[in-house]
Amino acid sequence: MVSRSIVRIDEEKCTGCGLCIPACAEGALKIVDGKAKLISDKYCDGLGACIGGCPQGAITIEKRDAEEFDEEAVEENLEGKPSVPAVHPVHSIHQCPSAQVMHFERNLTEKEIVNIPEEMESMLIQWPVQLTLLPTNAPFLENADLLIAADCVPFAYANFHNNFLRGRKLVVGCPKLDDAEFYKKKLTEIFNRSNIKSVTVVNMEVPCCFGLYRLVKEALDSSGKPISLRQETISIKGNKIT
Repeated sequence: MVSRSIVRIDEEKCTGCGLCIPACAEGALKIVDGKAKLISDKYCDGLGACIGGCPQGAITIEKRDAEEFDEEAVEENLEGKPSVPAVHPVHSIHQCPSAQVMHFERNLTEKEIVNIPEEMESMLIQWPVQLTLLPTNAPFLENADLLIAADCVPFAYANFHNNFLRGRKLVVGCPKLDDAEFYKKKLTEIFNRSNIKSVTVVNMEVPCCFGLYRLVKEALDSSGKPISLRQETISIKGNKIT
């Protein structure tokens, strides 16, 4: 048993609609007696992808003693489950949407091709940018408007530099592939050590990517600082959703 983040379901709020089921790529949830239940602690990665699938706000993340997340056990669990239709067309309970293989056709018109600049100026004004490498006492963080972006966002969203990065200091990371608890602790330290003016989180629309916003919010709450926080979401095809 280890102390870690894991989902908590409020049965009083849960209506048993089942929308959280396909939102969990690990198959950790099941409807039992008309309520969503966590089948086993070891199936839950604690990222909270299911939170966005609950219209009642019945799912939250808590920190408690639980079995460690076990990817092999998840695979065995999923192998015995039938496919479940997803809420979003790219979501599947058997495969994390972030790993769904897709191909997009980009048929640019002649006018669009003419308007593409040969070279754009980068808006990046500091280094490093990866959260794992970023010193928590970096001087450029003082009085910064901070942009925290999921790794895939700059590749998916063509206007990333002009619409998001301009005038902001950048931090990038992946809540799915990296250590979420490490991220939260490091962000908390950054907020504690520097006078951050504002924080903007930009994540992809895939469920696991929303875990980045949750980690940032929890770090802000832990710091106790009243820092402005907003969230933007980018679709897989590269459009701004919010």
